[in-house]
Amino acid sequence: MTQYFLSLPHDSAEEPTMESMDPAELQEVIAAVGAFNTAIQEAGAFVTAGGLQPPSSATTVDYSGDSPVLTPGPFVEADEYLGGFWIIEAENDDVAIEWAKQASRALRSRVEVRALQEQPAA
Repeated sequence: MTQYFLSLPHDSAEEPTMESMDPAELQEVIAAVGAFNTAIQEAGAFVTAGGLQPPSSATTVDYSGDSPVLTPGPFVEADEYLGGFWIIEAENDDVAIEWAKQASRALRSRVEVRALQEQPAA
């Protein structure tokens, strides 16, 4: 079965976090996401999920040369950033997209769907 990455884009100008949300709205979203997580777990599609801190909290590590270089902040400047994700297992793109529709509705946000690369057959 193919694994899919369901990613949650956020606006870089705002860097929204759970702390910055209206408490009542946050509770509604948490309940909806909890129900979604339960559904994907019960269906056997859940692999893992997580929310990420904003890019301003990142450290970029580059050890492609002779010594490591650590740079505060994200590795690229962008209008949007990855705010969270799910990795699910699905039979095909259509099934993964159906899960993404449910995730989008629960979060009241866009969700991008992308299959993870699989190792080529030997």
